[in-house]
Amino acid sequence: MENILILFEISLRKNSVNLCGTIMNIFKKILNTIPRPLLIKASYLVRPIIAFTLKGDKFTDPIDGKSFRKFLPYGYGKQRENALSPSTLSLERHRLMWLFLKDETDFFTSKEKLKVLHIAPEQCFLDIFRKQKNLDYTTSDLESPIADVKADICDLPFEDNSYDVIFCNHVLEHISDDTKAMQELFRVMKKGGFGIFQIPQDISRKTTFEDDSITDKKERAKIFGQYDHVRVYGLDYFDKLRSVGFKVDEIEYTKKISEEKLKRFCLMKGEILPVCYKL
Repeated sequence: MENILILFEISLRKNSVNLCGTIMNIFKKILNTIPRPLLIKASYLVRPIIAFTLKGDKFTDPIDGKSFRKFLPYGYGKQRENALSPSTLSLERHRLMWLFLKDETDFFTSKEKLKVLHIAPEQCFLDIFRKQKNLDYTTSDLESPIADVKADICDLPFEDNSYDVIFCNHVLEHISDDTKAMQELFRVMKKGGFGIFQIPQDISRKTTFEDDSITDKKERAKIFGQYDHVRVYGLDYFDKLRSVGFKVDEIEYTKKISEEKLKRFCLMKGEILPVCYKL
């Protein structure tokens, strides 16, 4: 098996220029046609092969420390090159959140056990967080095959003030009643707790745009960035979180990271981390 992988890797290197465009087109087609739960299941099978063929030393995933000659492209519309880590399947936003948690919080080092709720858990974090002895870790989602609790984010089956930490990334743009979802996240968070609620955001927009009359998938993808998104968030996203009770820090964390590391970790310069607190 290893010899086959080595031969495959040599072939990829020889034809890397032609394959680049082909791979980007294939990924775009897959993302726009295969349901997300099936993509999650399939990724566990193909990930080791992809990681092996792309190994190198140009880019590094800070989550597992593994290095590659290139990362994979990613995007439902316009593809971003070197976005998806071959080993953990982390994207730029995941790697940014990891660095923030590691360097700016006690998430990995807390002596007291933290009760954590992870909505729509990402594969790049799942196994690591589950193995952390300082976490009481619960995952929840309506459709994901890797979530512990099947639940609607607008009607979470958890008690008030239950969780020290909540992650809910790239979920709210899919939810018609995002105000109700935010209220539920606030309800189940403990006083003194914090959460990170990332969303795709157009920082050139002052206000969020949504239009329920647009139902064609191609048109929705063109306008909202993805066929299953219901809005494009603007800079008013942070105020909407504040309106349900959160204290929100808008952290442009890439400013704290050196230029060399921004390139090596394949981070998106200028991305804002919305860190929310319940006081």
